[in-house]
Amino acid sequence: LKPGGANIPVTEKNKKEYIERMVKWRIERGVVQQTESLVRGFYEVVDARLVSVFDARELELVIAGTAEIDLTDWRNNTEYRGGYHDNHIVIRWFWAAVERFNNEQRLRLLQFVTGTSSIPYEGFASLRGSNGPRRFCV
Repeated sequence: LKPGGANIPVTEKNKKEYIERMVKWRIERGVVQQTESLVRGFYEVVDARLVSVFDARELELVIAGTAEIDLTDWRNNTEYRGGYHDNHIVIRWFWAAVERFNNEQRLRLLQFVTGTSSIPYEGFASLRGSNGPRRFCV
C-alpha cells in the first residue's frame, strides 16, 4: 500500500491511514479485473450502442427496475426545516402533488432530491445520505 509498508505495524496512530490506503487500493486496483470482466460480459449481452443513450441514473432504473414507492412510509419518514411542518400549506401542496404522480414520477423526484432512485429494503426510515443515515428533508 506504501513503500516499506509490509514492515510497518498497524497501530492506533496509523490505523486511519492504513484503512484509507486499503480502501483506495481495493476500489482502484483491487477489483480492476472483476470490473473489466463484468463490463465485457455486460456488452456481450447488451449492445453498447443501445446503452450509450442512457446516463448512469437512467441505466440504473432500466437495469434495476422500479420499486413501488410507499407514500405513507415516505411521508412518515420526512423531516421538515425552515419553519415547515407536516400541516403547513406548502407541505400539503407538495404531498398532494406527489400523490398525483405515478410511481415513475415519484422515483424521478426521489432521484432528483437524493441522487438515487433506490429505496432501502427497510424503507424510507433507512434512507442514507453521502455521510450516513439521512431522512428525506423538505
